[in-house]
Amino acid sequence: MNIRTILLPTDFSECAGHAVPFAADLARLLGARIICLHAVEPIAPAVGLTAVAEPLPTADIGGLLEESAERELPKIAERKECAGLDVEDVVTHGEAASEIVRVARERGADLIVVSSHGRTGLGRILFGSTAESVVRHAHCPVLVVKPTERDE
Repeated sequence: MNIRTILLPTDFSECAGHAVPFAADLARLLGARIICLHAVEPIAPAVGLTAVAEPLPTADIGGLLEESAERELPKIAERKECAGLDVEDVVTHGEAASEIVRVARERGADLIVVSSHGRTGLGRILFGSTAESVVRHAHCPVLVVKPTERDE
């Protein structure tokens, strides 16, 4: 098993944070580097809703989300679990699962460590499962970290 690059996608949620120690431990054990990825997803304006105030243009919101991601991603490398590891930050634009799979292929990731939000039933039907889509389409192995029972 030759794992040199681990892709660690995040949406900055608490559940996503559960994957960090797994990726860090594996990187340390295998001498691998970590690529932290956040995909800024497209914003679809609500149809048929009348806003009280003038809405922000979608481009402005996307820019704000990107700036926020660029501020938050380095905080993952600063976590104690990641001390001394080679961690690179990447911000992309697009649907999360597609971007994870694309970046993994383009950057030559040998492993993807992704969290599962543990949605079932209606939540899964409405929002889908990013982790499931990544598992189905990734060119490399995917480790899915589930939240603990108390976190669900």
